[in-house]
Amino acid sequence: MVVTPMGLRFLGRVFPMRLGRGGVTLTKREGDGATPAGVHGIVGCLYRPDRLARPCDWAVPIRPGDLWCDDPKHEDYNLMVRAPFAASHEVLRRADPLYDIVLISDWNWPRALHNAGSAIFIHAWRGPGHPTAGCIALHPEDLRWIVARIGFQTRLVVPEGLAAR
Repeated sequence: MVVTPMGLRFLGRVFPMRLGRGGVTLTKREGDGATPAGVHGIVGCLYRPDRLARPCDWAVPIRPGDLWCDDPKHEDYNLMVRAPFAASHEVLRRADPLYDIVLISDWNWPRALHNAGSAIFIHAWRGPGHPTAGCIALHPEDLRWIVARIGFQTRLVVPEGLAAR
């Protein structure tokens, strides 16, 4: 998968997508809203089993109480954790459909550098005009199409040339 100015290119198709509100960056920091440039592995797939069928054979269900730690000072920074959890986190089982399917990138994972950014996912978008907090977002149907065709060797390429200099 390659991020291009026209969209996300994968298997000969180009899909409309949204990046982080901070654009593409070479120096990702927690909370900057930017999408990190580089070549990122896809290390996991999560899904909401109460809303849809398993999208691929390696997808893991999102359960009530599943969270993602985004506290740069916590030892579980940029890892999935369980409630109750006092440190700053994202709720993975959201009321909206944004995280019905989530592809997890290996950005700053599994041994996170503190404050270098967390939870760089590929997930459903709010709509074509809405940026993310640093993730890559796609139309839900496009995301389902892609998830059904990728595997653990798939890479996400965010070219450095897209970063603001």
